Amino acid sequence: MTLAQTAPLAQAEGSNTTLNIAIFAAFVAVTLVVVLRASRNSRTAADYYAAGRAFTGPQNGIAISGDYLSAASFLGIAGAIALNGYDGFLYSIGFLVAWLVALLLVAELLRNTGKYTMGDVLAFRMRQRPIRAAAATSTLAVSFFYLLAQMAGAGGLVALLLGIEDKGGQALVIAVVGALMIVYVLIGGMKGTTWVQIIKAALLVTGAAVMTVWVLSKYGLNLSSLLGAAVEASPQGERVLEPGLQYGVSETSKLDFLSLAIALVLGTAGLPHILMRFYTVPSAKEARRSVVWAIALIGLFYLFTLVLGYGAAALVGPEAIRAAPGGPNSAAPLLAEALGGPVLLGFIAAVAFATILAVVAGLTITASASFAHDIYANVIKRGQADDKVSEVRVARITAVVIGGLAIVGGIAANGQNVAFLVALAFAVAASANLPTILYSLFWKRFNTTGALWSIYGGLAVCVLLIVLSPAVSGGPKAMFPDADFAVFPLANPGLVSIPASFLLGWLGTVLGRPGDGGKYAEMEVRALTGAGAEKATAAH
Repeated sequence: MTLAQTAPLAQAEGSNTTLNIAIFAAFVAVTLVVVLRASRNSRTAADYYAAGRAFTGPQNGIAISGDYLSAASFLGIAGAIALNGYDGFLYSIGFLVAWLVALLLVAELLRNTGKYTMGDVLAFRMRQRPIRAAAATSTLAVSFFYLLAQMAGAGGLVALLLGIEDKGGQALVIAVVGALMIVYVLIGGMKGTTWVQIIKAALLVTGAAVMTVWVLSKYGLNLSSLLGAAVEASPQGERVLEPGLQYGVSETSKLDFLSLAIALVLGTAGLPHILMRFYTVPSAKEARRSVVWAIALIGLFYLFTLVLGYGAAALVGPEAIRAAPGGPNSAAPLLAEALGGPVLLGFIAAVAFATILAVVAGLTITASASFAHDIYANVIKRGQADDKVSEVRVARITAVVIGGLAIVGGIAANGQNVAFLVALAFAVAASANLPTILYSLFWKRFNTTGALWSIYGGLAVCVLLIVLSPAVSGGPKAMFPDADFAVFPLANPGLVSIPASFLLGWLGTVLGRPGDGGKYAEMEVRALTGAGAEKATAAH
């Protein structure tokens, strides 16, 4: 489909706005009913934060895949493959390989050691108050960057579906998405959010599977024929099948790719909203099963994105995708309309909206739980907060505040490629959280000074380099294109900030007082055997 063919598309979008809204409203109505039913048993902090630890491994694995397969996976990666071919698919590879780090190094040990948040693990053998404050700070920072990506995806998607091209209208839609997300979190807590994730994951994988088979059927179920059609449709020709189209132009772009790859592979094991999911199951065995199920579903979905991306290039065309209101994020919805007309477009749009709503709800409950449990209950109240009332109330108030900030940030980030924005969140997670988690679990000498240096130092270096990078200023694709204070050459800071965080953690440990060897031994036994780990607190 060429640029000249976008006019009929725009007319179709305008004439089918009612259908798109109706499908989306139906999803919201169904999920709100589910959330309301789930909220009946949310009485304690364990219910609100960890869903009473009542989910099985397969259920939680599906929910994890729902949490992980965000707007970046569905909208951003499909667009990146459609425009940049092989280099776009590298996002999928990085996101998937990252799960091996989570499975082998983090999932079981974290479930055995913690209770509700990442701060529980880090504070196990450290000084409670400063470590919990640092863990909550990094959790809020990662959640904010991730929320930016989801809200930007919401703006681009609605721009395409409803024909809203002015920024004011898109800002209003982002505000509506944020308000819905706050409602989910306030009413349902972790249990309601988890069921929304499960429903959304089933819809997303099913929708992607249907579109994948549909695209391949147009080329005799032959992937080679599809790739040949994508080559013919692309101005870049056969370069869309080769590495280097996006990241091989210069030495800087090659370093940028290396930095991106490191951030993607190491970031997952440090994402707070993914780590928190391991606490919703009753045992470490179920935590492992969760990750295995998540890897299977996520791997299958990323194979679908390869077909969807090249299918969009062949059937829609790179020029039409670039010219669409949502830019690269419009590739999957435009492909849906090219395949099945307004009905399939409406369904895929509802799935994409569900994706955004579910992920932002998961992020919000994680950030609010970290603030309420780590900052309020353990720093301000010194562990004396009422488990049933005040801590959960603070978490709900925090959810409203975070939702408001996410709305404002999403409006500012509207128009950015969501896959790239998520990669920045991964860089922050890998820099601020992962080194501290690994040191805490595996290094006997690690101490409070090392943990604080690692978290705050990694977070500060990463955020500073992001602010000074080409992603924020200095170019037409930057967040602030009219400004130019980009002195750091790489768009993703992972190549510098992640090693810096490991180094700071080591340096702080060497210079600080030795850690408590007895607490480390206790933590090691608990992490490896599950002795003393949190069990399910309610049988619903």
